[in-house]
Amino acid sequence: MGFADDSRGSFDPKVECMRKVVAYTLVSLDGVAEDPDQFLFDFDPVMLANLTAVIGTQDTVLLGRAMYEEWSDYWPSSTDQPFADFINNVDKYVATATPLTREWRNAEAIRGRIDEFVRELKTRDGGDIGVHGSIALTQSLFAAGLIDELQLVIAPRVAGRGRRLFEEGWTRSLALVDAIASPTGSLLVHYTVSAD
Repeated sequence: MGFADDSRGSFDPKVECMRKVVAYTLVSLDGVAEDPDQFLFDFDPVMLANLTAVIGTQDTVLLGRAMYEEWSDYWPSSTDQPFADFINNVDKYVATATPLTREWRNAEAIRGRIDEFVRELKTRDGGDIGVHGSIALTQSLFAAGLIDELQLVIAPRVAGRGRRLFEEGWTRSLALVDAIASPTGSLLVHYTVSAD
């Protein structure tokens, strides 16, 4: 019997699966995510390969307004690869209450409620949706249950002060997908976020 007459249908990933929102964040050992250049001094080849793998699945990025202002000034002229080519060419949606004033290819402001926009965005065809370097936006999406995976680079340094990725009082279960140590001592940790 051939499979051509199988009436059960075939698996269509576009129908069966929603896009994932993946937050990639650099943090200190004590959870600080602000100004990672103050606690993460070495980006070794293992960390670079991890970043390449993470962005390789993404065709859309969500950014907070402050990150957009900073990055739209830096990345268009940067030669730091592979992230420069990725972030300059990917579709970027910016969480902001005011119009964007800087020009940056493939960037537009989110209109309306951010959580509603992201829920709708997840139903569209495409790859993973990345959240990069935007602490308040990551926190907001995490609180709304819209972050599906966390990709953390945990630096081997205690920052001591600065904005942390997670607010006091938050609880959420995570499932470990993978964890490796880089040659310079950072931990590269991949979690899926529970729906609890």
